[in-house]
Amino acid sequence: MSFFPFNQPFSGVVRHLIILNVLVFIGSYVFFGSEVWSLTDREYTNLGRLQLAAYMPGSENFRPFQLVTHMFMHGDLGHLAFNMLSLFFFGPMVEMVWGHKRFLFYYLFCGFGSLALHFGVQWWELDQAGIDPRSWDGAMLGASGAIFGIFVAFAYMFPNQIIRLLFPPIAMKAKYFVLIMAVLELFYGVRGYSTGIAHFAHLGGALFGFLLIMIWYKGRFQ
Repeated sequence: MSFFPFNQPFSGVVRHLIILNVLVFIGSYVFFGSEVWSLTDREYTNLGRLQLAAYMPGSENFRPFQLVTHMFMHGDLGHLAFNMLSLFFFGPMVEMVWGHKRFLFYYLFCGFGSLALHFGVQWWELDQAGIDPRSWDGAMLGASGAIFGIFVAFAYMFPNQIIRLLFPPIAMKAKYFVLIMAVLELFYGVRGYSTGIAHFAHLGGALFGFLLIMIWYKGRFQ
C-alpha cells in the first residue's frame, strides 16, 4: 500500500464507491450466506454469495447481472481492504482532475474491460486444455481490475509523484510503480503463479484504462 504527503478528501464518487463495496460485502453474507463447496464432487452445492460473482457466459451459473455485481464483490476482508485503501489513496486526485462523471465512467469501463480480458484468456486456456469453457465453474470477483485502471490514470496524470510503499519499504515514482505492477501481473499470469488471483483481470483493467486515456488525450503522454 502507498501513502502520499497530502490529505485525501473522502468525498465524491470515491466515497460512494467505497461505501457501496463495503455494503455489498456485508449484505452478501447477510442475504445469501457463504458458499458451500463439496470436497467429494469438487463443485459448489450452494453458491451463496458467490452468485453475485461473474461466471463464464454459457455456464449454468452465469447470470447477466453478474457483469455488474462482480466488481462490487470481494472474497474476504483482506481483499476488500486492499482494493478500498487503494481507491482511497489513488482515486481522489484522479477524480479531482476529471470530475465525477468522467471518473465514474472510467472506473466502470476498466471494470468491464477487466472482465472481458479475463474471460477471453480463460476461454482460450480452457479450450487449449480440451475443456469446454461453458462447463467451468470458476468465478471472478472484485474491484481489482477497476483499481488497476485507477493506478494507470494516476501514473498518467502524476507520473513523478513519489509513492512510498510499506512492503517493501521503498519509494518510487508513480510511473515506475505502475510499470512494475503490470510486468509482475503479466509474468504471474503467463507462468500461472498465485493460482486463484485473476492476473489477466488486473491487466485488463490497466489495458482498457490506458486505451481510454489515449483516446481522451489523443495519444499524448505527459
